[in-house]
Amino acid sequence: MADTANRSTSARAYFADTLALILFFTTTGIINERFIAGMTWEQVFHARLLGGVLMIPVGRPYGMWRDWMMRHAKKTRLSRMLWDSLALMSFQVPIYAAIIAFSGATGGGLLRGVLGAAVMMIALGRPYGAFLNWIRRLFGLPPGGEKPMSLNS
Repeated sequence: MADTANRSTSARAYFADTLALILFFTTTGIINERFIAGMTWEQVFHARLLGGVLMIPVGRPYGMWRDWMMRHAKKTRLSRMLWDSLALMSFQVPIYAAIIAFSGATGGGLLRGVLGAAVMMIALGRPYGAFLNWIRRLFGLPPGGEKPMSLNS
């Protein structure tokens, strides 16, 4: 019985974390790719398709990475903001760089896109963390970084 409950929680955690990542970063990715990196709409479309496919296997690992990073945060707003931003930037920027390079960004556009993504990740770290926690609550899960969540819980 407990094994079934653990699998159910793991599946809900996977779907919640993946859904949050896809919804939030499809929108912000479009803005960065088109208006900061200067990619064409066709390149943006390909980047979002590739990004969507890649978000499926990395949504939950990122959620677990964020939970681990957030354990270092103090209860202060500034500490939570800094740790959320660090978690997002350290995990997502390298993946994002590969996505836009594969989708056609080169040279200065690639550099602007990666730097734009880094700035966005710093700015969006805490808003995304709050969004992720909200999605988790919709799935009946605890917020990350406050209560340990793992694939086995």
